[in-house]
Parts: sequence; C-alpha cells; structure tokens
Amino acid sequence: MKDKKRVVGFRYAWAGLKTVVKKESNFQLHLAAMTIVVAAGFFFHLSLIEWAVILLTIGLVLITEMINSVIERVMDFIQPGYDERIKEIKDIAAGVVLVTALISVVVGILIFGPKIMQFI
Repeated sequence: MKDKKRVVGFRYAWAGLKTVVKKESNFQLHLAAMTIVVAAGFFFHLSLIEWAVILLTIGLVLITEMINSVIERVMDFIQPGYDERIKEIKDIAAGVVLVTALISVVVGILIFGPKIMQFI
C-alpha cells in the first residue's frame, strides 16, 4: 500500500512540475538561464565543487520561483479581487525570488568571472 501511495505522490509531484514549466513564464526564463549556465559550465570545465555550488544555486532559484507561484495562486484563490494585504504578500514572495536570483548572479560571477577573464 505504501508503494502505491509513493507512486501516486510522485505522479502528483511530476504533474505539478509540468504545470509550472508550462504555465509560469518566469520559471521558463529561469530554465533558459539554467541552460546557458550549464552549457557554460561544460565549456569552462567546472570542478566538482563548482558544479555543486552552481547546481545548488540553480535549484534554489527554481525552488523559490515555484514557491512564489504557489503563493500567488493561493492568494488569488483566497481573494480574486484586489486587496492591498494580498498585494504585499505577493510582492514579498516575488522579492524572495529576486534576492535568490541576485545571489545566483553573484555566485555566477565568482565562479565564471575568473574563467572568462582567463579566456579573454
């Protein structure tokens, strides 16, 4: 019985991931950036530690974007009309993604910056 629940749970999780990829343009933008960063990682032959940092950073950005999407959908469900409190909640959730994205840029500069400078 537990195995069946696990399979069903995985199916729901996969459906959620497909939904965010199909319907969330910001998530799609992050996936595009991820593709460029991963390609750059192969081009510059990142070390295992550098890959770990890059992949954890990418994961953090994607996760915060997904959480932001959930918060936005829940808030829209709770209050379909405009509400200043809901706006603040959604703005803060978006701010979380922005902070994470900015940190990812700094991580990218720290890892790729010296490699780009050597390449030039």
